[in-house]
Amino acid sequence: MKLSEIAKIFNGKIEGDSNIEISGVRGIDEAGEGDITYLASNKNLEKLRNSKASAVIVKEKIENFSGAQLIVEFPQLVFSRLLKLFYIKPYHPSGISDKAFVSESSKISPNVSIYPFSYIDDEVEIGENTVIYPFTFIGRESKIGANCIIYPNVTIREGTKIGNGVIIHSGAVIGSDGFGYIFHEGKHEKIPQIGTVVVEDDVEIGANTSIDRATTGETVIGKGTKIDNLVQIAHNVKIGQNCILVAQVGIAGSSKIGDGCILAGQVGISDHVEIEGGTIITAQSGVMPGKVTKGIFSGSPVMPHREWLKANAIFQKLPELYKKLRELEDKIKTLEGKE
Repeated sequence: MKLSEIAKIFNGKIEGDSNIEISGVRGIDEAGEGDITYLASNKNLEKLRNSKASAVIVKEKIENFSGAQLIVEFPQLVFSRLLKLFYIKPYHPSGISDKAFVSESSKISPNVSIYPFSYIDDEVEIGENTVIYPFTFIGRESKIGANCIIYPNVTIREGTKIGNGVIIHSGAVIGSDGFGYIFHEGKHEKIPQIGTVVVEDDVEIGANTSIDRATTGETVIGKGTKIDNLVQIAHNVKIGQNCILVAQVGIAGSSKIGDGCILAGQVGISDHVEIEGGTIITAQSGVMPGKVTKGIFSGSPVMPHREWLKANAIFQKLPELYKKLRELEDKIKTLEGKE
């Protein structure tokens, strides 16, 4: 595409040659002749000036760049949409493979692709333009919306409800039994997990993530939430809309996460925690039972981030402080001996 065509799509302004042919979309480090890249921050200015990219997407005009500049309000967003425009192939339904098992009682909408060795149980519903890749299991009475992508080796247990535009990556298990037991007469007796999981529209679930069904009722993943790989979400958890859960987050049973929360890598949430919308919990933090009001929190147990920074600075000085304390103790003993 010509740069002028791209500018027209994204309502951008061009500085430089608008007739440049753009044949690829790449990051600053990889971009070469014919490519368009974007400037994430001024820290990368020197890299950009040394880049061979033919064009760059920027928020404001920059000096001393030999290529053309596409000026837009949100450079990273335009870069992301260009990646989709250049590299994501249009969907062409392939139908139902004769090597897949699809129950006669299931309801499969038009333009669905079901690849070999998938298993679709009784009374399953699958919406239009959804893709089911090989070795996927979908349990009885589950409902999958339209325009979903279910990658290989995904397990969706019985009675699970998946909205529209959901992406589930390989190895994810949706609707596994919640971890519930009663200790009685010296052994752990399993509590039947008869609830379900509801995944709302536009959710993405990473590889090898597990979302447990509710004991009774629903485990809910809110609309627009994005879940990274290797995340564990326990029974009866309620996660709000447009949240971000980074790798290795673990959330124990019956906790509630408000809209727009960010849980960074390896955050651990205890059971029956309530986190207010818009809260950020930084990496490797631990949240004990109770309510967390909106803010940024760190540490285990969590505390406001600024307080944690101060406490952590003191913690790093503890060996030095301990040494000084011992020296003071020795001096006091010496003085007491002289008396």
